[in-house]
Amino acid sequence: MNAPMSGRVAIAGVAESDLGITGRTPMALQAQAVTRALAEAGLSLSDVDGYCTSDLAGEYAPSVRMAEYLGIRPTYHDTSALGGASFLSQTAHAAQAIRDGRAEVVVVGYARAPRSWNPPVPAAPLYGPGQYERMWGAPFPVTAYALAARRYLHDHGAAPEQLAAVAVAARRWAGLNPAAYRRDPITVDDVLGSRMIADPLHALDCCLVTDGGGAIVLVGEDRARDLPQRPVFILGHGDASTHMNVSSMPDLTRTAAAASGERALREAGVAVGDIDVFQIYDSFTVTVLLTMESLGLCGPGEAGPLVAAGHTAPGGDLPMNTNGGGLSYCHPGEYGIFTIIEAVRQLRGACGDRQVPGAELALAHGTGGELSATSTLILGSNR
Repeated sequence: MNAPMSGRVAIAGVAESDLGITGRTPMALQAQAVTRALAEAGLSLSDVDGYCTSDLAGEYAPSVRMAEYLGIRPTYHDTSALGGASFLSQTAHAAQAIRDGRAEVVVVGYARAPRSWNPPVPAAPLYGPGQYERMWGAPFPVTAYALAARRYLHDHGAAPEQLAAVAVAARRWAGLNPAAYRRDPITVDDVLGSRMIADPLHALDCCLVTDGGGAIVLVGEDRARDLPQRPVFILGHGDASTHMNVSSMPDLTRTAAAASGERALREAGVAVGDIDVFQIYDSFTVTVLLTMESLGLCGPGEAGPLVAAGHTAPGGDLPMNTNGGGLSYCHPGEYGIFTIIEAVRQLRGACGDRQVPGAELALAHGTGGELSATSTLILGSNR
């Protein structure tokens, strides 16, 4: 066992795999992202002694399978599964493993390829509350989010135009990102005129379906100082959940972000008003509004008007999902790792046309399941 370290833990490398429609398998895409992230960090596979992932198209022991595929023998593994929040939680766990001396170089990786490689998966057994929901044919998870969206609109007297504004803002950011899958500008009328999927959510209220993967490389602060990239430090973290099935959600308009965000901010010693850039899981447009209010960016019912007024779009004072998010950039199934990647790039000042000037603190946030579980990270630059 390595000696416990003092000091902070840094993200030293980040990368995506090829995105879009790739013709590759999930393992190939994950390996591509991992090798790219390690190369950016100035490290190699032989340096890796910790590996984290939560999904490999339903395969058993995904981190062990990927380690074999990559030809490495890590002594630290994490396969914690919180849906779209998994990789933020794993990043925090990996940081603690490095602080404890259980690993020195940990990689968090993920990929899926629903556009290129999507073999049939046996139907999950129905038990618990799920047996009363999915047996009627409600597609997972869009109907759960539609239920929350309808409640949000009812409670706050909001309009579908406010949901649509989330997609419009994301597309504006995507227009500045050459890697985004959808870059053509859209309007609120375009969103409302797209096909209805689950009332009140239209097709453009829903995330993309693309291939893609991502990876991040974590090391201790001392080692990070000797590597080529500007280190980005993990300052705070929180996990929380309130339910599994949406029928058990205590409040359809308030998510577990209220708890995970509060814990992450407290650990980092900052307030939400100190954050320069937000990367918030946007599986659906309503996810963003609920998360903004649950994190405390604004009061109940205030997120829709804020987004509609342009505050989260390029040039706004709450820059959010600056790569285009899951709505316009990419979404292979569990988007959370990409919130970390974009946050790191913003804090390095490496985002080109979409760079938020002077960004020093970032909040990355993942949501998993039917608004079920959340994980929040606060990241900081070394400036």
